[in-house]
Amino acid sequence: MTDRISHWIDGKPFTGTAERSGEVFDPATGQVRAHVDFAGDAEVEAAVAAAKAALPGWRGTSLAGRTRVLFAFRELLAARKHELAKIVTSEHGKVESDAAGEVARAIENVEYACGAAQLLKGGFSENASTGVDVYSIAQPLGVVGVISPFNFPAMVPLWFVPNALACGNTVVLKPSEKDPSAAVFIAELLAEAGLPAGALNVLHGDKVAVDGLLSHSDVKAISFVGSTPIARYVYETGTRHGKRVQALGGAKNHMVVLPDADLDLAADAAVSAGFGSAGERCMAVSVVVAVDPIGDDLVAKITERMSRLRVGDGRDPASEMGPLVTKAHHARVASYVDAGVSEGASLVVDGRGIEVSGSSEGFWLGPTLFDHVRTDMSIYTDEIFGPVLSVARTASYDDALELINANPYGNGVAIFTGDGSSARRFQNEVEVGMVGVNVPIPVPVGYYSFGGWKDSLFGDSHAYGPEGFHFFTRTKVVTSRWPDRSHAGVNLGFPRNS
Repeated sequence: MTDRISHWIDGKPFTGTAERSGEVFDPATGQVRAHVDFAGDAEVEAAVAAAKAALPGWRGTSLAGRTRVLFAFRELLAARKHELAKIVTSEHGKVESDAAGEVARAIENVEYACGAAQLLKGGFSENASTGVDVYSIAQPLGVVGVISPFNFPAMVPLWFVPNALACGNTVVLKPSEKDPSAAVFIAELLAEAGLPAGALNVLHGDKVAVDGLLSHSDVKAISFVGSTPIARYVYETGTRHGKRVQALGGAKNHMVVLPDADLDLAADAAVSAGFGSAGERCMAVSVVVAVDPIGDDLVAKITERMSRLRVGDGRDPASEMGPLVTKAHHARVASYVDAGVSEGASLVVDGRGIEVSGSSEGFWLGPTLFDHVRTDMSIYTDEIFGPVLSVARTASYDDALELINANPYGNGVAIFTGDGSSARRFQNEVEVGMVGVNVPIPVPVGYYSFGGWKDSLFGDSHAYGPEGFHFFTRTKVVTSRWPDRSHAGVNLGFPRNS
């Protein structure tokens, strides 16, 4: 018997019968560990209705009251962080130390949302005109939807949910059907922290659930993280239905290594950022741009470090990299290795058929390295989302910059150099939303905002941080006068300040 993972609607597990369901695997063994219910129209309607019914009470809760719930949630989350990390590992496959890091960053986002009282202050102008005061207030949007990906099943929902709740919205969260249990765990902790029933609902499923949220008239906004084609679809569909949408898409993150860089530092960074979480990160480094003449030395250093990586079950403390999330995703990533060979790239390290300390039925693909990759190859043009690192060679800084700026993605980028003027020039000239200087994965801390440029973001607002609070509120400006009993009478002229 396998577990059943059902929706969380109106503060409790949904007990209705599911017409459809999906399999949730243990990626390290290849075995089905649970079945997850897939929402139909009725379940979408029930979740949105619960969120709508909870909205007046939660919106009317004082800032102090909402903040108390978030503080209590933060304490519960911190106390049970290891439990959540184990849930992530069991369904995603990433090693537990990596999952623990994900949860730690999630807690930072909750801590930021606990500052709602400060972050939701409006502005006030006294006597803007004679006897007239003008002030602005930030109000919640209403019911909002969050559609999160498989690669960070704890962190990404907590990019959005705490900020949305802090602003007074109610939420319907649709996590990935590949690893849905973390979202239910989060909902249970929020309920224990005192969040009213219906303020957060978790809806499992596939395109039916997504389309239901995108088209529902009571859902006022959508936050999404996923691939670029789906991000574009979510943005176009959601905005067509009158919703505010932030849709974070895919990436092809480059890491430039200049000739004056510390090559040992750069090689460490390339391996860490390229193969952490088996490359299933939207901020993973997927292309190292080696500015010659250091290309050969850098590839040799990367290769030597790759030979020491330990691949195995994420529950084994000795493992540094786990499996891919599903068999289908494994097949997709492996097909890119085949394509890279057929297109003429130099396969330096082949991760296919790797031997691991774990079940042979797991979805294993070892770290893979290509050199002399051209921009017309599919391993360069496509987001692979796996442990496949490409090295492209350029003759100069200018060529490296041109290569990056020509790429349709603009999520994250890094430069490794010992020269401050080169780094400062790069951060100014590169057309990418998040930049690291000798930092390979420049994910902003919780009090900044996360987001890319170009085909890596659809919409105007980045995720979490200040732009998260901006996204989940709308501004109302009030112009107020309290006149005495005398007044000037009728005046049809346009109002002028005096």
